[in-house]
Amino acid sequence: MSEQSIVERILYDADMEARTVISEAEKKAAETVALASERAKRNKEGALAEAKEKATAILDGKAASARLECSKILLGEKRGVIDAVYSRALKQLNALNKTESVRLAEGLLTQYAEAGDEIVFAENYCFASDVSKLSVVRERKLKVSSKTADLDGGFILRGKNCDKNISYGALLAEDREKHQSEIAAKLFITG
Repeated sequence: MSEQSIVERILYDADMEARTVISEAEKKAAETVALASERAKRNKEGALAEAKEKATAILDGKAASARLECSKILLGEKRGVIDAVYSRALKQLNALNKTESVRLAEGLLTQYAEAGDEIVFAENYCFASDVSKLSVVRERKLKVSSKTADLDGGFILRGKNCDKNISYGALLAEDREKHQSEIAAKLFITG
């Protein structure tokens, strides 16, 4: 073989070897790129799923907070309505005419007064002299105080053993305690 053919042979072999190395490098690079792309795709999907999960958790939390806040507001409004009902009842009790007011006082004295109790009327009670003339006052030897009390209507009974607040406000508070849920059920029918 001639020198020229040896050089050509060496160049040819080198070219073939270079092509093989390049081909293998391109395959390896393509595999690396494919693996990196697959890993990036999985990472992206995982990040998107995690972000979606966090967004759902945040939305669920905000929705729960909003429902709770709405429930608080609704409860406050319902309490306001019930407050208005009892406020109106108090106004109506204070606006009773003489006959009705004295009849109510007689019933309360009959039910709550003990012998020797002292009746202390509210400052705004207009029928104290009429109540003082009731038979229950004489029969139970009730005293009528010359002083008045800062009450929202009605009177209190001062006794030897205990005082009894049977003012209109106290009576309504007791009624509210007993009947608030019934009243709410009737006022706020849901269904």
